[in-house]
Amino acid sequence: MELLLLFAGSLAVAALSRRVDWPAPLVLVAVGLAVSFIPGVPKFALDPELVLVLVLAPLLYSAALDSSYLDIKANIRPIGLLAVGLVLVSTAVVGVVAHMALPDLPLASALVLGAVVAPPDAVAAVSIGRKLGLPRRAMTLLTGESLGNDATALTAFKVAVATATGVAAFSWADGISTLLITSVGGVLVGLVLGVVIHRIRLRLGDGVLESALGMLVPFGAYLLAEELHTSGVLAVVVAGLYLGHNAPAAGYSTRLQETAVWKSVDVLLESLVFALIGLQMRTIVSAADLGGGLITASALVLIAVIAIRFVWVFPAAHIPRWLFPHIRRREPAPRWRHLTVISWAGMRGVVSLAAAAAIPLDMPGRDVVLLLTFVVTVGTLLVQGTTLPMLIRWLGVRAEDGQDRVLAEAQVQNSAAKAAVDRLDELVDDDVPEHLAHKLRAIAEHRGNAVWERLGRQEQENPSAVFRRLRRGMLAAEREVFVAARDRGEIDDEILRRVQRELDLEEAALDRE
Repeated sequence: MELLLLFAGSLAVAALSRRVDWPAPLVLVAVGLAVSFIPGVPKFALDPELVLVLVLAPLLYSAALDSSYLDIKANIRPIGLLAVGLVLVSTAVVGVVAHMALPDLPLASALVLGAVVAPPDAVAAVSIGRKLGLPRRAMTLLTGESLGNDATALTAFKVAVATATGVAAFSWADGISTLLITSVGGVLVGLVLGVVIHRIRLRLGDGVLESALGMLVPFGAYLLAEELHTSGVLAVVVAGLYLGHNAPAAGYSTRLQETAVWKSVDVLLESLVFALIGLQMRTIVSAADLGGGLITASALVLIAVIAIRFVWVFPAAHIPRWLFPHIRRREPAPRWRHLTVISWAGMRGVVSLAAAAAIPLDMPGRDVVLLLTFVVTVGTLLVQGTTLPMLIRWLGVRAEDGQDRVLAEAQVQNSAAKAAVDRLDELVDDDVPEHLAHKLRAIAEHRGNAVWERLGRQEQENPSAVFRRLRRGMLAAEREVFVAARDRGEIDDEILRRVQRELDLEEAALDRE
């Protein structure tokens, strides 16, 4: 019952936040912290294994399904600098800063802290960027970074914990080799699993079964990869990228259902995690000896986490271009406004919390590391999460290729409409009524002209928009008639559901246009 109430309460707070356009993660943390002071509220603990399998894996898989494999492949070098280079540098810098600010905290334990807070969670940044229209390449870099940095951070975390707890015969050289082996192994596991699942789903021919099988993929990929001592995170990401890239080969019902299901899962899990942050904050603070030195150290660590991203992003964007001419020829020149937004989009989230909860109880300074992790997570959400939208608007960072993309879409849509009409001419015979063929040609021409009209009419409602508005009104009238007939007992619910699905699919197509 407590867990059910936690889910329901988290969703209610998230719904209210979205309705009034407040940052849901921060509101959930604040409400969770306030609720933790109510007498009788149970103490919720983050089980690291459950969080990694039941929360992180599906969130990463959903993000990978919605990502572009081609865009990530085209930007693999800058993504690698963020997902691998920045994570390792952040681990070292934050560890040194924490050790210098708190000399009683062993350096190995401080490096555990560095590994825990190294990976940003780009979920909030990507959602803000999508809403405000960030350039496509900036969105690709943030998404690609969030898909790859978790594997690097969790591997560095294992190495740091082994050092801090005195595990014998384990060095940083072993850690680097472990990172390479687990990364390659995770990629292979995810790729093989993605290929197998895709082939099976193509032969099922049942949208419900295909969607149900797809829901097992993130959990199966993670557990299988971890069982083989490889990166479960990378296995989930690669499987999601492969299945998302090959989604056009699946049936339409599978795509419609998966999109709706995973969006719902995302909202549910993200709401739960941020609510748990707030609920645990009071316990974590009370467990640590909150003296003046610890407050100062918390501020210094938070500043270091934010600053190191700026120090890394700008040189990493320019130095390779200065050293290698082929990079200058192949990639567009980075703009300082875009780099500033990427540097500021460094909010921490679920991965840091899960890793912190997994720290062994016997590690020196565990309570301090837990507290600093929560400070960094909440601090980045508060400082960066609330100001990122204002920064994007102030810098005027917008997608500059909008017209070009619409033009490309219009050209391909025109070719697709011609191909549809040609195929119709091949299929039509003497038995097909002329009015039916004429209607099908009109539909193809409407879809072919819709994108061109978006280009030509910016300030007034174009014919396609008028068509969608009028057709929505017609669909609403049809739906009302069927519902009224069901209520009068003229038809049963089975008939209503079948007709309603047809109307819903057409309305979904209108929204897509």
